[in-house]
Amino acid sequence: MSTINLETIKSELEMFGIDYDDEAILDKLLEQSICNRLQADQIMLEWVAFSVTKSGLKLNIDNLEQFEHEVLSKKNKLRQSSKKEEPHNLTIHTLQDLIKEEEEQDNLLDSYSTPAKGSQKRSLSTPEHPQSKRSAALLASPGLLLSPASFSPSGTPSQKYSQRGAKGEVVVKFGSSEGSQWAGGNGRGVGVSLELLEGPEESLRSSYKFMFQRLRDVRNVLTDKIEELGETLRTHFNIEEFSPAALPAQDSITILGQVCCDSKGKLNAQSVVLEAGPEHGAQLVPVDLSELKEYSLFPGQVVVMEGLNTTGRRLVASKLHEGLPLPFYTPEVKQEMDEVPEPVSVLVACGPYTPSDSLTFDPLLDLISVIVRDRPDVCVLLGPFVDAKHEQIEKAQVTETFEAIFTRCVESIVEGTKSVGCRLVFVPSQRDVHHHPIYPQPPFSLPDLCKDQRVTMAPDPCTLLVEGVALGLTSTDILFHMGAEEISCAPGSDRFSRILKHLLTQRSYYPLYPPVEDMNMDYEKFQSYGQMPLTPDVLVVPSELRYFIKEVIGCVCVNPGRLTKGQVGGTYSRLLIQRSSQSEDGQRASPCLTCQVVKI
Repeated sequence: MSTINLETIKSELEMFGIDYDDEAILDKLLEQSICNRLQADQIMLEWVAFSVTKSGLKLNIDNLEQFEHEVLSKKNKLRQSSKKEEPHNLTIHTLQDLIKEEEEQDNLLDSYSTPAKGSQKRSLSTPEHPQSKRSAALLASPGLLLSPASFSPSGTPSQKYSQRGAKGEVVVKFGSSEGSQWAGGNGRGVGVSLELLEGPEESLRSSYKFMFQRLRDVRNVLTDKIEELGETLRTHFNIEEFSPAALPAQDSITILGQVCCDSKGKLNAQSVVLEAGPEHGAQLVPVDLSELKEYSLFPGQVVVMEGLNTTGRRLVASKLHEGLPLPFYTPEVKQEMDEVPEPVSVLVACGPYTPSDSLTFDPLLDLISVIVRDRPDVCVLLGPFVDAKHEQIEKAQVTETFEAIFTRCVESIVEGTKSVGCRLVFVPSQRDVHHHPIYPQPPFSLPDLCKDQRVTMAPDPCTLLVEGVALGLTSTDILFHMGAEEISCAPGSDRFSRILKHLLTQRSYYPLYPPVEDMNMDYEKFQSYGQMPLTPDVLVVPSELRYFIKEVIGCVCVNPGRLTKGQVGGTYSRLLIQRSSQSEDGQRASPCLTCQVVKI
C-alpha cells in the first residue's frame, strides 16, 4: 500500500487539473484520506464524482466538509455494517490463526498512525527467530509479565535500553557548574524545609467530585480571568477605560478580551477573534493583525489591543499588550546579611519509568542508583508511574491491579532511598492509569507512605517552597499543547521561550482554552488550584519535546525530558538552589545557581 502524504494529494489534484486556493485544503484532504482509509487516487475519484453531481463544486473547505458528510460518512457506515457480517463467513481454526489475523489488522492500523511515544527507527536487519510482540505476549507464560513487586529478573528487559550509550552525559547546562559537587552531597533530607506554597488548607489535598460542571460556571471562571488580568493591564499601562468590542469608532480604541478562533479549526492570522467580557458587551470582533510588527497569540490568551474599528465589525490592531508576570517570592523573615544558607540539591525526573517494549522498571532502578550515588536533598518525581499509553498496560497484560503496581513501585523508591534520607515529592500525571484523569489533579492517596516524613504527595499543578525557593511543578505537557495552537510573527524568538513567557504572564499553569481533547478540565477547581500564586523561581515543565533549560523574565524554566523515550533511555535534571538576598546593585539574584540535564 503506497504512502499517503501531501505530495501524493497534490499530484492527484494536478492530474485532474483541480485548482485550490489554500494549503489547508491539502491538509483536509489528507485528513479525510487517513480517517477513511482511502488512497490519494481513490479520494480524488470520489471527489470528482461528488463534484460532478453537484454541478461542478469548487474545491474549498466548506465543500470538503459537505463531501465528508454526504459521501465519506455513508461509506464508513457501509464498511462497518459489512464488517459485522464478515465473522459469520470467517473461520479461524487455531490460536496461531487468531494471532496472525490480529497482527494483520494491527499492521493496517499502524500504517496510518503517527508515532507519538518516542518511536525509534525500525532495524533493517532480520532477527534470527522473528516473533511479534503480540505472539510473544499471547503465547508466553503470565509469569514472564514482570510486575514491579520485586523487579524480578524473569521479565524480559528492553535490549535497546540496556544497550544505550552516553550514560551520565550532561546534555544541557545552565549557570556556573564549576566547583559544584553533585556526587556525595550532604544528604540533609528531612532537615530541608519543604512545603506547598498554598499551605495545607488552601492546596488541593484530596480527590473531589467532578463531571458536574455547568457551562455557566465555566463562563464565570473565564470572565473572572479576563477581568482580573484586564485590571492589572489597565493599571500598568495607564489605560483610562476599555471600549466595547463591537462599537464603531473613528478614533483609536482599546479593547480587552480573550483570543479565540472563528471556527473549530486551528488558529491562524486570518481567524483571530477577540471575545470581550460581559462588562464590555460580551461580543466577538474579528481582528486584523496586518499592522502589528510582531505578535504571539494562542486561544484563551487575555490581551489588550489598541486599534481602529470604524465599522464595528473588524478591529485593525496597531498595538498589543500580552500580560504581566506576578512578583517573585519574598520570605516574610529576611535572613541576616552574614547568614548564607547552604545550597540545596534537587533531582527532577519525569515518567514513564519503563521502556515502551517492556514492563521492567530498569530505568527507575538506574535512577535510584543515581540518587544513592549523588545523595540529593530533594527528589521530585513526576508521573506517569503506571503509564496508560504503555502497550502492555493498554492490553491489560499484567498480573496485578494497576493500583498494586503503583504502590509497589513507590514503595521501592522509598525503600531504595532510605539510606540517603532525601525528601521525596510525588506528582501525578494525566497518564497515570490508576489515578483520576482530571485537571487539576489531586495528589496520590497512599496513607501508609504519607506517614513517612520524607514523603510529600503533591497535586498537579503545584508550587513548592524548598528552603525559601519557589518551584512551579506540572506534569501536564503544556508545551506540546500550546505549541500546536500558538501563532506568532516574532523574528528572532524561539517557540519555547514564547510559550514559557505566556505561562508566566497569563499567571496560569494551563492558560489554553479550549484545552486539547484528552484534557478533562474542572474549571471551578482550576480557578482555585491551577493558577500561579506568584512567579516561581524555577518552573519545571516536562514535555515530549526536546529537553532544555531557559531563563525567561527571571524564571529558570526546565524541561528535564522523560526518563525513557520509547525503547531507549531518556534524561533527568539536577539543580543547585540557594535563597539569596539582592545583589549589590539592588537587582534580584536568581536562586538557581546551576542546573543540568543528564542522560540516564
